[in-house]
This record gives sequence, structure tokens and C-alpha cells, in this order.
Amino acid sequence: MKQYVIDEFRIKDWKKIQSLIDDAFGPPKMKSIYWIYLDRDILTDVQAKHTDCQPFYFAIELVPEKKISCELLVRAENKIRCFCIHYATEIQRNWLIKKIDSLLYENGIIL
Repeated sequence: MKQYVIDEFRIKDWKKIQSLIDDAFGPPKMKSIYWIYLDRDILTDVQAKHTDCQPFYFAIELVPEKKISCELLVRAENKIRCFCIHYATEIQRNWLIKKIDSLLYENGIIL
């Protein structure tokens, strides 16, 4: 699985990270798994046409006091298998990385 991982956090920052992620993306869908929904303007042509599969999201996992692990697979909320589900394009990947990095930088977690 392709992933974007940020690790080696300071223990004192971990509660703040969890709170920031909760506020930015809502509560976890499963224990420590969050969904980050993609903006419509970065969907591929196929994803935009697959309205039955939408919305699309990235899954991120918070591994307590260890790391944030972001899958680079674009998933569909309403289907498990479809050809619109695939690894992120360069634009989608950069969008996700910028979203996570900005959240951490703006709140003094990563300098």
C-alpha cells in the first residue's frame, strides 16, 4: 500500500494532534481511522462521472503516540470495488499532503 507517513512526534503533542484531526475531519469512522473527503474539483473525470460511488475519500490512521499514516488510495464511500477506486493522482496526492502538513504546521506541531 502506498502511504504518506509522519512519525516521531513529541508525546506532548499527541493529544493536540488527535484534537486537530477530530476538528478538521470529524470523528473517526473506526477506532483510529479517519476519512478525508476529496474536494470535487480534484476528482478524475471517471470519479466525477461515478456519482453512485461518491463521495471519495482518503483513509488516515492515527497510531497513538507514534504516527499519522495516510493511505494514497482514493476510496469510494458507496462501493468497495470499481475502476474509479485507484491510487491518487499527483494532484490528489499533493492535495492530501498539503492538507495534513498545513494542519500540523499551522498549529506548531511540525516546524
